[in-house]
Amino acid sequence: MNQAVDSVMRALADPTRRAVFERIAGTQEISVVELTQGSGVTQGAISQHLKALKAAGLVTERPEGRKVYYRAQPQGLEPLADWMNHYAVFWRSRFANLRDILKEMDS
Repeated sequence: MNQAVDSVMRALADPTRRAVFERIAGTQEISVVELTQGSGVTQGAISQHLKALKAAGLVTERPEGRKVYYRAQPQGLEPLADWMNHYAVFWRSRFANLRDILKEMDS
């Protein structure tokens, strides 16, 4: 599980790659050419970012002729969500303590 979390975090740590992923996630399907347009990034760079996203399990590709289309793979985020949920108990108790402190301060 740690490798999967590391892979997803590493893939999303790069701001450009994260923007590419967000753009893919905002569509049903998008081509490399469409991702490149207006991005300010070369098609080669976009392809490298897509390679990293695919390796992390965050996107899938569908070739059609000379074009390749990408879709977000929502289950690719599951290792990260599971990891964050593991710490949710910690944060819930901290927020509960903060709420109690704030109530005492208001009194």
